[in-house]
Amino acid sequence: MAKAKGTGNAGQGSAVESEEDTQVPEMSYEAARAELIDVVAKLESGGVALADSMKLWERGEALAKICQTWLDGAAAKIQASAG
Repeated sequence: MAKAKGTGNAGQGSAVESEEDTQVPEMSYEAARAELIDVVAKLESGGVALADSMKLWERGEALAKICQTWLDGAAAKIQASAG
């Protein structure tokens, strides 16, 4: 499974979206959501070392972004068909 890129600046918004931000993610919504649920469960368990927790957090941020991209695309399609 390919690791999502672009998580190094989480929380540091940019006024300009990169080309990567506007592309359809290679991972399906369902796969990203399932992995995100797993990441959250691991973080909530509290049994993960700090360094590993940071890596999990970054992966969770990337997965959430993938999910949001899919949801934004679906919303745009619905709006386009309704209007």
